[in-house]
Amino acid sequence: MSHTRRIAGITVVALAVTAALVEAVHSADQAGADTVAPAPAALAVTFGRTTLGGADPSVIKVDGRYVSAKSADGGIVVRTASTLEGIASAPKKKVWSDTGNLGEVWAPEIVHHGGKYRIYFSAGRSSAHRMYHISSTAPDSGYSSHTKVALPDDQWAIDGAPFTYQGRRWFVWSGWSGAAGANEQNLYVARMSNDTTATGSRYVISQPREPWERTVGNPYINEAPQPVIDPDGRLHVVYSANGSWSSKYCLADLRLRAGGNPTYVWDWYKSNGCVFGSHAPNMMAGWTPTVQVDGPGQNTFVLDHGDIAKSPPSGNRFPIMYHAVAKGTPYSWSARYWYTGTAVWWSKTTYRRANVPGATTDSGYSLKFFE
Repeated sequence: MSHTRRIAGITVVALAVTAALVEAVHSADQAGADTVAPAPAALAVTFGRTTLGGADPSVIKVDGRYVSAKSADGGIVVRTASTLEGIASAPKKKVWSDTGNLGEVWAPEIVHHGGKYRIYFSAGRSSAHRMYHISSTAPDSGYSSHTKVALPDDQWAIDGAPFTYQGRRWFVWSGWSGAAGANEQNLYVARMSNDTTATGSRYVISQPREPWERTVGNPYINEAPQPVIDPDGRLHVVYSANGSWSSKYCLADLRLRAGGNPTYVWDWYKSNGCVFGSHAPNMMAGWTPTVQVDGPGQNTFVLDHGDIAKSPPSGNRFPIMYHAVAKGTPYSWSARYWYTGTAVWWSKTTYRRANVPGATTDSGYSLKFFE
């Protein structure tokens, strides 16, 4: 995307990018170990790179404080801070350990619902990955034992996120269609009867079938869905496309048509390219590639209580975090950092599709992202 100076009033503060910082994250493991690079002697006002190495940020704002969840140290850690940038240097508190030997712990998603902090995460080995849930009345202590989230068909599932839309509770996640490792990783949605149980069927809402989301494959990827509601009250799911092992990793947008049914795939319209990415040929027309980072993805919208019913915040722009690799650094999982940035609602944007049921175009809000 365009450099932040093109949007007046947006200020993101981060530590300067130095060779020492880059070198520090190379020791992180490929699952995104909780690496905090040493702070350099001088600070610089640049773009939104933080000192926190790793992947898959999840941050919400509750009562004036920012609360994050991250996979680290054989479990899940939580940080709280008075500013979004302060998350990186805030002390971490381990709130859950994998004492049951579930396996790899990926992409914790924190929300605050029903008076409790709730963290959803994927754990398992290979095809055993499933979604789990822990909860507490405090942000960084007192969490319950893990409970498996009962999803329809009980297939491989990662990156799950709960949300409320039109008064109903939903769950969206990335998964396989069957039990065996698939060549496509899809996005699914299901109704929830409570915080850990789905009701009815799962419904596919996106598959990686567009040319720009098939530039990196084996498998082809749709993952890390993040729901949000636009100023017209329409539901969006922003997700990551292409493999996270490539600098072609990017964010794309699904927009539900006005009055549409979230369970009906043809009521969803997909952006005609990446809306946040570093590979110019994959970008949607009118959207430009990043200047400072490669392979941005796995974003989190920093919302009040993580509740999309309270989004968007005042105005048409709001904070995000995402992970990426600094330009000039060899792209690898171990070189990822958390970054702050800004999302801006972009009106009168048309998404087009061909040879499918229903209308072939849909106009409404899209999103532009700024480093």
